[in-house]
Amino acid sequence: MDAAQWDALVDATPGTTVFQRHAWLLALQASDCAVPATGWQALVLRLYDAAGELAAGCVVYAKGHSMGEYVFDWAWADAHERAGLDYYPKLLLATPFTPVTGARLLARDDAARRALLQALLRLARGTGVSSLHLLFLTEPEREACEQAGLLLRTTVQFHWRQAAEPWADFEAFVAAMNHDKRKKIRQERRKVQQSGVVLRRLHGAAIDRAAWRLFTRCYERTYAEHGSMPYLNLEFFERVGSTLPEHLLLIVASLDGEDIACSLIMLDPALRRAYGRYWGALRHVPLLHFELCYYQPLEFCLEQGYELFEGGAQGSHKMARGLLPVACTSAHWVADTRLRAAIAAHLGRENPLMEQHLDELQRHAPMRRDDASSRAAPAEVM
Repeated sequence: MDAAQWDALVDATPGTTVFQRHAWLLALQASDCAVPATGWQALVLRLYDAAGELAAGCVVYAKGHSMGEYVFDWAWADAHERAGLDYYPKLLLATPFTPVTGARLLARDDAARRALLQALLRLARGTGVSSLHLLFLTEPEREACEQAGLLLRTTVQFHWRQAAEPWADFEAFVAAMNHDKRKKIRQERRKVQQSGVVLRRLHGAAIDRAAWRLFTRCYERTYAEHGSMPYLNLEFFERVGSTLPEHLLLIVASLDGEDIACSLIMLDPALRRAYGRYWGALRHVPLLHFELCYYQPLEFCLEQGYELFEGGAQGSHKMARGLLPVACTSAHWVADTRLRAAIAAHLGRENPLMEQHLDELQRHAPMRRDDASSRAAPAEVM
């Protein structure tokens, strides 16, 4: 796929992020991270208008497992197996290893988006796969999927958003929180400072090969400590470092003159958004994870005028650091009519419970009530 043509379609689609750009998707393939050998077979679907111009497109993956998705369907796979049906391969419309909301159905307009979705459904039916899954959708995509009869599922993430009356700096943001959370954050930051840790930020071209080697060591070590294999490798990080430098921020922690930990933050400068993606450490320092993965990125966002920071998948502990609950939507088509009915019934129970959960989380938001009422952020428009 021609990079310029693909990125022009990305730019024409509201709600896209850096993770839909050609360089990011190509790096996943060229580094052997998201390839058939790892259970990710990329299929590029393109729709052209009568004049031969690209009107819509997407990358959909034929998956041999459910890892690296962050919307968990293990129970659905088990139900297929118990019914004597194969769940894999399935089709997945998502960016591998990236639980970030952003347009997947790249299209010039609503009509092209609907046509692309119908083409996806024809592909799913024609190939005989068990199911089709579209993850972390924008609102226009959610509406298109609902109109097409797909099953919708709600999950929860935790995001920070700049207030309508902007906080001037990190201390102003912390001051707007209730007493317990304010005290906790200040204590945590003070303990990291007292440990002797020195922090520095590397942006764009300043992230050289030595920095990528360090980051990859930290990243792989942390996966190993949790008994897991890392999804990404040094070649991937070096590729995005060379092709998307303006979108990268690396925060490095040193102790006693030795680099011991890193966190990688992805940036969308035009959208004023940042995304916490990966972190790792070679030595344990209490509370360093919170400093590198939440407090430093939030400080950066406030300094640079960013409006949104997404902290990644799951983790209600993020609320204590000022990230608030946000609903995320996925859409699903299931081939077998019996299992589709069973999953629809399950979602009919699960989605209201998720909405109740969101309401309960909102009641425990860390901001002072007087500040929350006067500084309510505008609703997100994708």
